[in-house]
Amino acid sequence: MSTRLKKLAAAFGLALGMSLSVAQAAPASGSDNQFTKMWAGGAGENEGKTVFDTRCAQCHTQNVPKVPDVGLLKMMSPKSIYNALTIGPMQPQAVGLTEDQKRQVAEYLTGRQLSTSPASSRLKMCKGKHLKFDESDQPFGAGWGLTPGSTHFVNDSQTALRKDNVGRLKLKWAFAYPDGVQARSQPSLAGGAVYVGGDDGTVYALDRETGCVRWTFSAEAEVRHQVIISPWTDEKSGAVAYFGDLNGNAFAVNARTGALIWKKHLHEHAAAGVTASPLLHNGVLYVGMSSLENGPAVDPNFVCCTFRGVVVALDAATGDERWRFYTIDQPAKLQSKSSVGVDRFGPSGASVWGTPVADDKRGLLYLGTGQNYSAPSTKTSDAMFALDLKTGKVKWTYQALKLDAWNTGCWGHGPNCPEKEKPVDFDFSTGLMLVTSSNGRDYLVGGQKSGLLTAVDPDTGKAVWTNKVGAGGLLGGLHFGLAAGKDVVYAPVADINDDQVPSEPRKPGLYALDLATGAFLWKAPLKDECAGRPYCRVANSAAVTATPDLVLAGGVDGYLRIHDAKTGEVVWKYDTTQEVKTVSGEVAHGGSMSGGSAPIPAGKDLFVNSGYAFAASMPGNVLLVFELGR
Repeated sequence: MSTRLKKLAAAFGLALGMSLSVAQAAPASGSDNQFTKMWAGGAGENEGKTVFDTRCAQCHTQNVPKVPDVGLLKMMSPKSIYNALTIGPMQPQAVGLTEDQKRQVAEYLTGRQLSTSPASSRLKMCKGKHLKFDESDQPFGAGWGLTPGSTHFVNDSQTALRKDNVGRLKLKWAFAYPDGVQARSQPSLAGGAVYVGGDDGTVYALDRETGCVRWTFSAEAEVRHQVIISPWTDEKSGAVAYFGDLNGNAFAVNARTGALIWKKHLHEHAAAGVTASPLLHNGVLYVGMSSLENGPAVDPNFVCCTFRGVVVALDAATGDERWRFYTIDQPAKLQSKSSVGVDRFGPSGASVWGTPVADDKRGLLYLGTGQNYSAPSTKTSDAMFALDLKTGKVKWTYQALKLDAWNTGCWGHGPNCPEKEKPVDFDFSTGLMLVTSSNGRDYLVGGQKSGLLTAVDPDTGKAVWTNKVGAGGLLGGLHFGLAAGKDVVYAPVADINDDQVPSEPRKPGLYALDLATGAFLWKAPLKDECAGRPYCRVANSAAVTATPDLVLAGGVDGYLRIHDAKTGEVVWKYDTTQEVKTVSGEVAHGGSMSGGSAPIPAGKDLFVNSGYAFAASMPGNVLLVFELGR
């Protein structure tokens, strides 16, 4: 067993897999032999059922939040479950299992045989001119946020899509992520290619015109964010693809060939991962890191919690570290014993879930943090930060909510829940935006799972305005990405029904607010169009993109909706859950849309990922590419 797996097995009594599924495993301490013995189950044809019933069913059958139930697991492919046990976040739980046991678990859950052929055998590889890197095609947009202020705005010179021609959109091609259950890596465009990451750790460079595969690269774990491509000046410079994975690694690979340039492991904690796109700015790669450690805390025997969020600044050319900033200044220490006698550590958490934003005018880097995982709470959770770009030193901090220490153990008031705090899990979950109004004033805007949208003065860190756009909740409020146009902010609201009683009516939909005041300009609440489809949720959770006259939003219900930017009226929609024929000849379908993957309109094309097997939402595995027809 690798050193990393030993650390994971020790750190995770439970681990998250198939998105954030949770299954019982070894205590936080103990030998490898003890850990292996826990997997000793029945033999023969029912062994897959025995392993699942004794080690997984306690969470997958008990409505644990953010955990797929058995019905959803049965919708997945055998390979997706097998991958989770072998190369995904369920690796610690699979320590001691034979390959045959892993196969039997996957086949028991899905009722289908596990294919022995490699996923790559089903890819359509490029030939001839479609392999050629287009040196004239520089990267589209400024990284994940598309603009220097990360406003997810595309101007009219970048896209031909308009309100009066959106009805001419037709499906151009579709790409199926082999055996995938979610597609949430925002497409990146450069060199005539589309770069995306897969939930099995594969990064793809696809030919933009046809969808064939130019090259693939295998990371250690899921690559769930946008791959960032550097610009170039000639055929030998630049064109580097940067990304991270859920095992806490950062990578730089040649965007022309897929060859590895450098790889760095960025965090000492076994549960640390890169979940948001890095920021490439002036030769420095800024990587924020989060953790899945709060999930295993549902197990009363899990020692919770020791992870602390971090931003690492790397030299983009070499991967050498320039500085790092921890969102909690000291490592976690032993605080107390839980009600069942298990050690409790803290403070912890304050993950960085969103992509940082650079501000050259002030020489600052902005980022948002999540809740603490354990007590004591800190002044740095649920907060916005301004750091010096060159040193990582803090200039100011704005904390939106105090005493928010939450982990999955709080579901059902388990012994790992820090009840003396005020646990609600109200992260700054969206990426932050630096937006300039038409009169020249700057605003730093971010959204929380509480449903609160906040604009802060970037000079002082003081709030200018707040507006509670959604009811909020564990699966509610504002999730991944906002957008901004001229003097307006666009906010997608999830407010998914999590079986809890909200303090106010849920408000899933899309909302436009005045940049200067935070007042509503229009409201576009979602209607229930699920029509009884299993795991269909009425919510807008995914990041959105704006143009001068349109706002593009993917729904958890599987619909891509394009709104009139002036009124909120839906002018075009498409059901991404329908079956489509892919470039490899397979039939695939999308599902729920969420995560940091916003629709990307570029030239005459529109790129959309669909599929999100998380929090009991609809799985899917397609990248859909539309084009404007005549």
